[in-house]
Amino acid sequence: MRTLVKNIKELVQVEYQPKLCAMGKEMSRMETVKDAYLLVEDDTIAAFGPMTEIPNTHFDREVDATGRMVFPSFCDSHTHLVYANSRELEFVDKIRGLSYEEIAKRGGGILNSAKATAAASEEELYDMAQQRLHEVMHLGTGAIEIKSGYGLTTESELKLLRVIRRLKENSPLTIKSNFLGAHGIPMEYRGHQEDYVDLVINEMIPKVAAEGLADFIDVFCDQGFFTVEDTERILEAGIRYGMKPKIHANEMAISGGVQVGVKHGAISVDHLEQMGDAEIEALKGSETMPTILPGCAFFLNLPLSPARKMIDAGLPVAMASDYNPGTSPSNNMQLILSMACIRYRLTPEEAINAVTLNSAYAMGVSREVGTIAVGKRANFYITKPIPSYEYMPYAFGENKVERVFLNGKEV
Repeated sequence: MRTLVKNIKELVQVEYQPKLCAMGKEMSRMETVKDAYLLVEDDTIAAFGPMTEIPNTHFDREVDATGRMVFPSFCDSHTHLVYANSRELEFVDKIRGLSYEEIAKRGGGILNSAKATAAASEEELYDMAQQRLHEVMHLGTGAIEIKSGYGLTTESELKLLRVIRRLKENSPLTIKSNFLGAHGIPMEYRGHQEDYVDLVINEMIPKVAAEGLADFIDVFCDQGFFTVEDTERILEAGIRYGMKPKIHANEMAISGGVQVGVKHGAISVDHLEQMGDAEIEALKGSETMPTILPGCAFFLNLPLSPARKMIDAGLPVAMASDYNPGTSPSNNMQLILSMACIRYRLTPEEAINAVTLNSAYAMGVSREVGTIAVGKRANFYITKPIPSYEYMPYAFGENKVERVFLNGKEV
């Protein structure tokens, strides 16, 4: 099947020599082609360029994009998309002055979601997650990482990961699964959390690995959650079973999570609302992607991660939604793109790199998706008529996506 998208006003974020990620000053560079075409063969980008250079060949389908732009699909490298209930009552508690930590200590937060997850069937969780995937897809997301972590028992964690496996099998999105059994400390383990760490290591990880349910192993390494020592033990166990590390780090405090992530070769360290010079130095020269979650900082009114300082230090930066019911109940990567510019002062070019190529790297798929490049998967969206690519982060209150193509097919 050969599909030609023609008369594209501007084809955005093309790569002639694909790279794994954009670092430092590279993040401000982004190539485009005006008055362009895009040729797709089956599920792959076959060619692109100016309209004057369209190949003289047969096309099975032609799509006219007059007045519209084409972007590579967003890559959302940090979500908790499989969950059973919303948590708007805790939202009201926050308005009244309770902190995230205070809500968690009294059994709310993650434990609230874990209780609802235990009560839901696998089929119910799957149906809810399918609807959420449908929503994110039509907002322009084409690749997504989904974590467990609302189980906190072996049975419930396996249930969540089996749901994610079914989503992988049945969705056109590129999906990566992440085992986050160390997301919170169940009430019955408070005061002796090392026993829960033992459960994660000795029972959960082997069972997850036996069913091949997770691409990544993750830990919430932060104040009030898991210590650096806990984190090291869990990551080392996951690595032994073939899972690549990721880390929740430095949301509440400078926790050592960045350093332990780099030490163990984590593909990304995520959150980073609390960052010092030592954390930035630890990331230099590593293969670990610092990933910022603007929706969480906005929703919880947390300090902003120093994105500008990290980029100026030569680091890459990715941004993701952290879509979850408690601390970032938005699945809209267009909004994350806008926040990158409005709140973190990234240029539109830097912001686009952060939510596509670099976030693809943070989930291990930047060889396949994240830019418009020959040989990459044909995951892209066509905008409504817009004046410029800068309009994408500028118009933060509207959906600019008109048509979505994943694996070369319109969805």
